[in-house]
Amino acid sequence: MRTPPSLLSDPDYNPNRLLDEVLAQLSLKNDAALSRSLGVSPPILSKVRHRRMPVAAWMIIQIHDATEMSIDEIRALLGVPVARRQRPAAAE
Repeated sequence: MRTPPSLLSDPDYNPNRLLDEVLAQLSLKNDAALSRSLGVSPPILSKVRHRRMPVAAWMIIQIHDATEMSIDEIRALLGVPVARRQRPAAAE
């Protein structure tokens, strides 16, 4: 998933809302515990929290695996529009 550079400057994009929700769901006290739980290095988590790096697809999957939140729910917490899937046309 390629992230447009404008995402980091988008006022609706809010990685802190997502990370805080994950902290709460996993009953963790701080980002150090969160980084261990997600298998993410603390500097990466810090860059995400300070909007110097977007939440990557692999991190969304890690969050999904740890919390069982749906990908759509994770994207909504991030403030990223949830893509609507088009069903393929029925074969004739």
